[in-house]
Amino acid sequence: MFPTDILLAYLAALLVVVAAPGPDNILAISRGLSQGPVAAALSSIGAGLGIMCHTVAAALGLALVLQASPLAFWVVKAAGATYLLWLGYRAISSRSLISFVPTGHQSLGRVFATGLLSNVLNPKPGLFVVAFIPQFTSPLRGPVYLQMLGYGAIFALLTAVIFTVLGSFAAQLSAWLSRRPKALAAANVGAGLTFIAAGLSILALERLQGQDGALRPR
Repeated sequence: MFPTDILLAYLAALLVVVAAPGPDNILAISRGLSQGPVAAALSSIGAGLGIMCHTVAAALGLALVLQASPLAFWVVKAAGATYLLWLGYRAISSRSLISFVPTGHQSLGRVFATGLLSNVLNPKPGLFVVAFIPQFTSPLRGPVYLQMLGYGAIFALLTAVIFTVLGSFAAQLSAWLSRRPKALAAANVGAGLTFIAAGLSILALERLQGQDGALRPR
């Protein structure tokens, strides 16, 4: 189902996409800094499952509704942007996204849920899945929806693994950061600004229509 040359090209493209700075890996790094590798891993697994949710939706054709319906697209866009803007505001105002005070720590369940929701409520990964994964599929290799699910599972697994590694490395810096309040405050502000920028970029998303009539994300 996955020819070696196509799979290698897909993996190379994914490495660039997953490693690029964004709200999900910033969240995993933040959890690693403040609560350690386990929290970073749970946040990363949540992000990976979010990718899988987008993939299942695309395979079932639900993502096409977002492309075809302006109202549905606007509702999802508004929800995702609002959630990320709220995370950014909280990180800047309370300085608690990265915190070494026990009372500022989140439960592991909440860490996982935040990692999941920050991805699921962001329409950009869903639009990316719709525009990106089908390029590697072919009806000649079997049902396209099964190929999409397979490629999506690889995307989700790679996301979870790379984010976990990033978060675990960040956890090694926690002792250094805990002794430097100004650096800690700057890290919270930087993370908050990243979430706000991501939320604003979602608000700027438009449904674009290519020459072949297919709607594509900007």
